[in-house]
Parts: sequence; structure tokens; C-alpha cells
Amino acid sequence: TISVEGAMPISDLVQQIEGKDSLKVKLTGNIEEVCQKKGCWMTFALANGNSMRVKFKDYDFFMPLNSNGQEVIFEGMAYREVTPVNELRHYAEDAGRTPEEIEAITEPEVAITFEANGVLMRKMN
Repeated sequence: TISVEGAMPISDLVQQIEGKDSLKVKLTGNIEEVCQKKGCWMTFALANGNSMRVKFKDYDFFMPLNSNGQEVIFEGMAYREVTPVNELRHYAEDAGRTPEEIEAITEPEVAITFEANGVLMRKMN
């Protein structure tokens, strides 16, 4: 069970993971975007101007499709990794991007990603 106690603001993550490959952490922040097909991932804005994609361990749970902007607490493992072009294009397709936007993705992305083992969300309005 996830609790509110000990959650670090997502704005601190970039600094905390610096020089590491991974970091076990509990974070709090507002959802930027949710997979519009089935809620199988969500993104958050990071302090460095990038976004972080959060996937769910073993696809054991999904987020409501209308949860953009909601404040959540989530815990698991943060990773620094390279995402290949084909995977970036797949995510863009899932997010409903236009064919032109999808084709414009031509470079892999070095990013912080996250595998959550649980999410705590306040009751939606």
C-alpha cells in the first residue's frame, strides 16, 4: 500500500538520479498526459524541461483516461535510459499524434523513465 509520507516532489528527481543508472523512489506530481488507448502509461514534466514516462510493473494496473492534470503519488524505480525511435513513434501514436508528428521523430531519446509498482490518486473531481 502506498502512503503520502516520504514522497519527493518530481521536480527533485533529475538532481537525485544524477550520476546513477537507477533510483528506488516515491514521487509526487501532476500527470501531464495519459495513454488514451487504455491508460497503460502516464507522463510528468521534469525540472530539466523533459518529460518522464511512467509505465506500470507487469501492466498490473491502468490509469483513468481522463486523469491528465491529476496529482498522484507513485513509487517504484526511476531509470536513465535511451528510447529508440520506433518506440518513441509507438508512444506518439498511442497519444493520438498526427502522422506528420510521428514521422518527425527521427532521433533516439536519452531520458529518465519510471516503472511504478503502485499509484495513489486523490478522488477525481
